Amino acid sequence: MAKVKITVVKKAHHQDLLDQYPAPAAKASGFGCCAAFELGEEIIVEGMSYPKGFCHWAWADIQRDVMMVLFGQGFPWVAPKATAISCCTDGFRPVTFKIERIED
Repeated sequence: MAKVKITVVKKAHHQDLLDQYPAPAAKASGFGCCAAFELGEEIIVEGMSYPKGFCHWAWADIQRDVMMVLFGQGFPWVAPKATAISCCTDGFRPVTFKIERIED
């Protein structure tokens, strides 16, 4: 079965939103970019299993796209085929991933 490579392609930090809607815990911690991933980090997913150590929230957000790419599909606005660009839904500090199929 094919594998999927997930690459961290962008990490954002929306300070304007954090300034406007700060929760006390976030303000106290100095909330910066997401610490769960490093820019350029690559994660290989084999089959349909959850990758060990992957952020649970991010996985919930991108799992559908990972499965779509695993089975050889993609979006018509992303090239090449069997590639997707997806992100976690953290509105303050989202992480964007490139998801691509790897043939055995």
